[in-house]
Formats: sequence, structure tokens, C-alpha cells
Amino acid sequence: MTTIDLLLACALDAAVGDPRWLPHPVRGMSHLIVWFERAIRSVWTGPGALRVAGIALALGLPFFAFLLGDTLITAGAVIDEQVGRGVGIFLACTTLAWRDLVDHVGAVIGSLKAGSLANARNAVSLIVGRDTDRLSEPELVRATIETIAESASDGVIAPLLYLAVGGAPLALAYKAVSTLDSMVGHRNDQYRDFGWASARLDDLVNWIPARVTAALTVVAAGFSMQGMRCAVRSASVFWRDGHKHPSPNSGRPEAAMAGALGIQLGGLNFYDGLPSERPRLGDEGETLAVKHIAQAKRTMTIAYLFAVAGVAGLLWK
Repeated sequence: MTTIDLLLACALDAAVGDPRWLPHPVRGMSHLIVWFERAIRSVWTGPGALRVAGIALALGLPFFAFLLGDTLITAGAVIDEQVGRGVGIFLACTTLAWRDLVDHVGAVIGSLKAGSLANARNAVSLIVGRDTDRLSEPELVRATIETIAESASDGVIAPLLYLAVGGAPLALAYKAVSTLDSMVGHRNDQYRDFGWASARLDDLVNWIPARVTAALTVVAAGFSMQGMRCAVRSASVFWRDGHKHPSPNSGRPEAAMAGALGIQLGGLNFYDGLPSERPRLGDEGETLAVKHIAQAKRTMTIAYLFAVAGVAGLLWK
């Protein structure tokens, strides 16, 4: 992918995001995952068989996504070189989720500012996996900021890096891995075997992007009101707390964000009514409020812009 094509894909994502009327590869992948799981569970129930099926799914869907993306771009190029280029730019745009994340976060901010906890809980439920029906305002803020930090990696910067390395086909393969992890990569009885391979593969493909995102968050923190002080604090918390999270990757950008904002993330979450205690990341500071969501969104955007500039510069050379 050329520098111009990458920048056009980023601009297209910023302009239109993810309109629900437009077919999207991730939604198609989700339907395939649901269909495959139902088909497998209708004939196989043993842990060994489910693990084998899960491995096949974890390897097969990303390969299919890569192949489909490459085929579509090649087919477009057969018609005309510029058609193939346009297909590649469009597919690349669908792998980026900056605008979609900003829109969802904006809905949370608007609901909280309007004083509607019910609407805020509904808005947060669209971007997190935890139960939201009883969350207080500070807990809604925490959930949103944690999602901003994590999605900065797997929804924004990671696909950007994979676009730079292998164009739209590789970025689509990455999105397949990420979608698999979000749907079946859970550490519970239902998915312990079937989702094992998807979760492990997601850990692998996000190892570098998560750390790049954390580093960029540290840099972005330097552009806040407190400048270098925030950057130093972000780096310190990232180094001290980033490894505490049960995920080998999620804790890195979350810790860096906690340090950047001078807040503490982590604590008790509920998933399908079951409690899950997450380690505290960062130091106790101000009570979490709407302003912290806005600060996190701004920090994430600055980090993303640095990533775009860096990747574009490397491609240009």
C-alpha cells in the first residue's frame, strides 16, 4: 500500500466511519463465526474435538479474509488499475475504526452531560463486554476510558500497522483474528476449548501493536495541559502497571492512558452477572468524570495521528 492510498483510507474512515447501511467485512465475519460455531456444536461436543475445530477456525477465517481481500483487489485491477486501487482503499478503510470509536464515545459523553444514566449505560454497552445496567457514572466513565485505551490498539493503530506491512488483505486477516477473539476468545466454560486458539492468536498479533500504542500514548500525553509531566507519569505507570492485567496486551495501553490522565483504572467488573476483579492501573486521583473521557479521546486521537504520520513517512521512504 502506498503512502497516498494509506492516507486516503484514513481520511475516508474519518469522513464516513462505519455507516450501518454499508456492508462491512467485520459483520460478515461475525455471521460466519456464528454459523461455524453452531454447525460444529451440533455434531461435536467433546473438548478435544472443540479445540481442533477452534484451531481450524482461528487459522481458516484470517486466511479466508486475506484471500478474499486480495482477490477483490486483483479483480478490480483487471477492470482498471484505478478500480483495483479504489477497492484496496475502501477495504483498508473498513479495517480502521477511529471514527466509529469517536462516535460511540461521543454518544456516551452526550448522555452523561444530559444527565441520562440510562442512555449512557446503553451507549457504553455497545462498546464494552461487561454488564452495564447498574453502573454508576464514575464506573461508566471508567469503562469508556478503558475501552478507548484498548480500542486505540486493536481498533485503530494495530490495523494501521498491518496495512503498512501487507496492505488491505493483511489488515483484513488481522480484523478476522480480532473479531474471533471478541466473539469466542473468552476464558469461560463455554469457550475454554473452542476459543483457545483464537485467544492465543490474538495475543500474538497484538503483542507489538499494544506496546506501540502505549508508547504513542506516552508521547501524546506530552501534548496535554501539563505537558512533559503527564508524559513522564504516563511512562511510569505504563512501566509499573502495564503487566498487571490478565491480558498480555490490554494492560499496556490502559496503564499508559491511566498515567496520562492521572487517574486509576481497573476494579470490579461483572460479566453475565459474574464478578471479575481487575488489577488497579494508575494511582488514585480525581473522581472519574465526563471530562476524563474527553481527555482520553483527545489523547487517543493524538496518538493515532502520530501513528499515521510515522507509518506514512516509512512508506514514503
